[in-house]
Amino acid sequence: MTPEPLSRTGTDEPLTGPPPGCPAHGVGPGGLRRLYGPEAENLGAVYEKLREEHGPVAPALLHEDVPIWVVLGHSENLHMVSTPSQYCRDTRQWTALQDGTIKPDHPLMPLVAWQPICCHAEGDEHLRLRGAVTGAMSTINHRGIRRHINRSTQHLVNKFCEEGRADLVSQFAEHLPMAVMCQILGMPDEYNDRIVHAARDMLKGTETSIASNAYIMDVLMRLAVRRRAEPEDDFTSHLVNHSAGLSDEEVGQHLRVVLMAAYEATANLLANVLRLVLTDPGFRAQLNGGQMTVPQAVEQSLWDEPPFSTQLPYVAKQDTELGGRRIRRGDGLLLGIAPGNVDPRVRPDLSANMMGNRSHLAFSGGPHECPGQDIGRAIADVGVDALLNRLPDIQLDCDENELRWRTSILNRHLVELPVHFEPRPRQDVTARPAPPAVPAQRTDWHIGGTTRPDPAAVPEPRPAPPGQEAAQATAEPDRPLGAWRRLLRWWRGY
Repeated sequence: MTPEPLSRTGTDEPLTGPPPGCPAHGVGPGGLRRLYGPEAENLGAVYEKLREEHGPVAPALLHEDVPIWVVLGHSENLHMVSTPSQYCRDTRQWTALQDGTIKPDHPLMPLVAWQPICCHAEGDEHLRLRGAVTGAMSTINHRGIRRHINRSTQHLVNKFCEEGRADLVSQFAEHLPMAVMCQILGMPDEYNDRIVHAARDMLKGTETSIASNAYIMDVLMRLAVRRRAEPEDDFTSHLVNHSAGLSDEEVGQHLRVVLMAAYEATANLLANVLRLVLTDPGFRAQLNGGQMTVPQAVEQSLWDEPPFSTQLPYVAKQDTELGGRRIRRGDGLLLGIAPGNVDPRVRPDLSANMMGNRSHLAFSGGPHECPGQDIGRAIADVGVDALLNRLPDIQLDCDENELRWRTSILNRHLVELPVHFEPRPRQDVTARPAPPAVPAQRTDWHIGGTTRPDPAAVPEPRPAPPGQEAAQATAEPDRPLGAWRRLLRWWRGY
């Protein structure tokens, strides 16, 4: 794929526009918009400009002016991910990698380099590897995991509840998913500040990212070897012992994919849902008033602020057409999750409530749909609900416009979410919650305007003296009340 043949009409007429490389317009060779650099700090605005200029599928430039198609339409994205005969995730078929346009030191190489994992596999190999992952996923005890999510939430809240202030990103959203995933994988003792820092660092592309990745891979490879020798009832053991027969290297690589994808996506999801609760009074009122449940709030966030805004890349396996554009074999395409979620053809009114609608693109779709989405939802559902129940008066501790994000081609990550609340004592996480206290009973209450004594306040009758019990037992029962007397007793509240 080269910039020259891309056109608004799908013909070979070259694009016209500002001079190549014009920094004022954020465009590069062929007049194509760049998805990086100063002009692309707000990628949401860039996507909308591309949609206005080109429609649901638009040509653009990745870092170092690598050409790529950006799929902006909701239906076009669904068609791409659901048609493996035309589009695949095998980056070895991407022309830009084959012809050296993407060099070994390209900043996005860690994201696009082919690996022997299910995310990049096709056909029978994909079925083998994906089958092992989904098979291991099916063994997870979801009820037990929800209990662990709640306990982990209480542990995290205990660390800052007495302070009355916290940063819900660094002290909560970035920790809870890692604590839960370490439990699922079978390495709860590995959960600590170091592994959380390493996971955050390797996704930032810093100078220490390679060392952070090496640390996490060392942890996972040791786990794979240990579980092959001593299997237990956890995800790793089931992955090791699956009939697909994964090698230790394949097990370690897939553990890395599962851990990092689940961690980053869920950390972003938690932060985004909490930000909505703290900054949108109407949203919070619906939660507090019962018009919206936490799971419904999570789905709304998956529409408005998906954890991953894009996914790199899909590759055309043959010459084809998508959204009125002519796509050549070997062209790379960017799965546009965030722009697809706001496609005006499916969401003409972005303020409309999407409660109960799960047709968003947050977890992709087709053969490569996220296999762990139910775990991510559970962490967000239980974590947010437990936090708000523990700290019901929690409030944002800054102006909303002071919140900052770290933006990349893949997502927007909230940097911090400062909050304040009334300080509270720690709770014993191991103890079962005490039953709710019974409110004090009134000593008198009214029916129909008549005061009636509380039955609990009426003294118990004294036992009858000896000799009278038999007489009472043989006494005639009271005569039934007449209609008039029954009416008077009802009117007086008896």
